[in-house]
Amino acid sequence: MINELSVSGQRPAWARRLREERDARGWSQNDTVRALRAHSADNLPSDSTLLRNWKRWESGDTVPDDFYKPLIAKTFGTVTAALFPTPVRQSQERALLKTAGMGTLEIVSRLRMSDVSGSTLDALAITTERLCSEYAYTSSDQLRTEGHAWLGRMTGLLDQRLTLAQHRELLVQAGWIALLVGCVEYDLGDKRAAEATRRAALSLGQEAEHSGIIGWAHEMQAWYALTQGDYRGVIAASEAGQIAAPTQGVAVQLAAQKAKAWARIGDRRQVEVALDHGRTLLEGQPYPSNIDNHFVVDPAKYDFYVMDCYRLLGEDRLAESYARQVIEAGTEFDGRERSPMRNAEARITLGVVSARQGDVELAVSYGARALEGERQSLPSLLMCSRELAAILRDRYTDDPNANEYLDQLREMSALKTP
Repeated sequence: MINELSVSGQRPAWARRLREERDARGWSQNDTVRALRAHSADNLPSDSTLLRNWKRWESGDTVPDDFYKPLIAKTFGTVTAALFPTPVRQSQERALLKTAGMGTLEIVSRLRMSDVSGSTLDALAITTERLCSEYAYTSSDQLRTEGHAWLGRMTGLLDQRLTLAQHRELLVQAGWIALLVGCVEYDLGDKRAAEATRRAALSLGQEAEHSGIIGWAHEMQAWYALTQGDYRGVIAASEAGQIAAPTQGVAVQLAAQKAKAWARIGDRRQVEVALDHGRTLLEGQPYPSNIDNHFVVDPAKYDFYVMDCYRLLGEDRLAESYARQVIEAGTEFDGRERSPMRNAEARITLGVVSARQGDVELAVSYGARALEGERQSLPSLLMCSRELAAILRDRYTDDPNANEYLDQLREMSALKTP
């Protein structure tokens, strides 16, 4: 029986996860100690000492120190902050809003007067941060409308007399908004508009000489190609983005997109190379000041990438373990979902594992729940849902629950795909 959330207990969440990671690999505690030694570049204490330490860590009696935390993460193929989460910080946008004291009406009024003072530009940056931070839970239609409005206001100012610094700052903020609009247009299934907006964002990034915006424009191209089945296109776009922004956070997501493409091609070795490259990059990044921003790669998102790859490679125990971690990280204590789109794909993963294990009722339950969310990325959701659908069609052709889910998926594809 697959539990959607890790079972709550008295042990800390990180201690429970150490056990779950070990169990998912079928390792004994002695196996884990040997794996730690194999992944360490430094000499470690004796096996008996390491085993004693591991038992204390796994029971939650003691917390691994700063030497062992990254080693444990490396051994399990993830990043330190995913295994040992940093307490959620107040987002940069919320902190700035407290001091900025400028609402939307005042910003718009200043823009109409062509007031591009430092305080106006700061307010625009805060607005951009807010919009990018609302991606996970605000409806695509609403974000598209608001994004278009702000994009029009910003680009309208570019014809005014500005200093070079002011001109570049407006290009940067317009570039981020264009990236956001391109994402939500693609979420809605409007591929042509999304591609045009992505190209506009790329142009703005190039004019501003902003490697982050350029990198994310290539990442979006990789994402578009992935959901359309152009896996070689994913790899090409990812490599172009990595050249443009080799050390920035977007390079982690570019590595993940490449890994997803290799997983669908069926090249396990290249999947592992791409995932390890992304893990190493992310491990070296400072912890983000605002993990809600869509264009920030937070440590928990790495588990989401790995989950997708393991599901495709048929590593069911690992895929199941990571899916539970994704849902747990994306759900508040009161049950509200802070990452509904990630959670939906995690539920599809649990559905795929259930179907492979012969539990069609549970598989359909997970699949149907994934389709219920109000906030959806349609192309990604349909791509993953079709993986579950393929198993149901192949193995459970006479099952009424499976056929009902397949009908629901067909209706969704017909109604929402332009």
